[in-house]
Amino acid sequence: MNELVPGGNLTLPGGAVSVRVPGPFDVSALVTDDGGKVRDDGDFVFYNQPSAPGAVLRGDTLTVDPPGLRTGATRVTVVVSPADPATALGGLPSPTLHVADANGSPLARFTPPRPGPETVLLLAELYRRGGRWKLRALGQGYADGLAGLARDFGVDVMDGTPPGASPAPDPDGFLSLVNSARSAAGSPPLCLDARLVSAAREHAAAMAAAGRLGVETRDGVSVYQRVVGSGFTYLAIGEHLVSGPRTAAEFVAYCVRTDGPRRTLHDPAFTHAGLAYVHDGPSGDTFWTALWARPFTPDGLAGTAAAVTDLTNRERARAGLPPLAPDPLLTTAAQAHSADMVARAFYAHTAPDGSRPWDRAAAAGSTRRAIGENIACGQRSPADVVEGWMNSPGHRANILKPGLTHIGIGFAGGGRAGTYWTQLFGG
Repeated sequence: MNELVPGGNLTLPGGAVSVRVPGPFDVSALVTDDGGKVRDDGDFVFYNQPSAPGAVLRGDTLTVDPPGLRTGATRVTVVVSPADPATALGGLPSPTLHVADANGSPLARFTPPRPGPETVLLLAELYRRGGRWKLRALGQGYADGLAGLARDFGVDVMDGTPPGASPAPDPDGFLSLVNSARSAAGSPPLCLDARLVSAAREHAAAMAAAGRLGVETRDGVSVYQRVVGSGFTYLAIGEHLVSGPRTAAEFVAYCVRTDGPRRTLHDPAFTHAGLAYVHDGPSGDTFWTALWARPFTPDGLAGTAAAVTDLTNRERARAGLPPLAPDPLLTTAAQAHSADMVARAFYAHTAPDGSRPWDRAAAAGSTRRAIGENIACGQRSPADVVEGWMNSPGHRANILKPGLTHIGIGFAGGGRAGTYWTQLFGG
């Protein structure tokens, strides 16, 4: 049997071969052409899509039959990531790749150097050279996560669960309880997300350590910052911070019988959830954190901005004013300001560098003479934020100003308040 080193090659026999990576890892594979790109999402093999023509994943073993690969396929890249998304790859032993022929006879073994801060490891690739298939040992770390890797290979990653990530465990039956309640209300089911579970666990532990409930714990970190820090970027967010229930069933029962929590649990905007509880704090109480979210996508952001614009124009129509037209330059400036407020932890029309709304509009390339700006934080939806602006005399005056003709919308999730909104007007 061959012991391979990074860059080492092995000519494979004809027929199928298996590659196995035992241990606390998830195995996945990308089927590509000579350009290194997948043809479509069906070329990505992982736990939730365990087969493609010529490639089948069962547990820790990927079986590749080169003659059976789809037309044009010339390479299969084998990828490993932690089975527990909350565990760093560098905190695990180095994965070992075992290669065997169709009869199970060992062909080669490869153990790369132990990973560092990388989140994903490109372990090996099977590739066609002339009329033969070979295996090359890689051991190449990748820091942008499995979703980022998949995107770089051409996979269309649009939802909030990274391809290849393990589903979050649900030992308490929380998900079935929640989805049963949502089904009764006509809302679509949620899926558990390991990143939201991790953020919920951190926040519940911080509340237990302090002995009190709070969106922001005594370490100065908000639950929304924990969500973004876990790697989940969102368009919509909700949370339940509760002490008292002893089981997941009691927790969901509390949500169902209480008006505000019930609306959040039933909210059709949410698609993902996470739950955790800690009962080892100084007070002896059990502290629960439930997180409800909808992941960020470019299309989702555009839809959110369009909804804010539409609601704004409805208010103008009621006042007998013409609608505001979306302006891409104002949108760029507004989006940058929302993101900046999250990144630099401030909430103001004047940024820490002294820039003001008209400065940001000009920096984005706008030449409009009249500039106005509304900002808001904490509102959970386009309807909530527009209603809040209309209930504030100064913000309402901007929305209903006759001389304004164009608008740009910005939104960013994270920070202490959870959501940061910007309307930038031009005329």
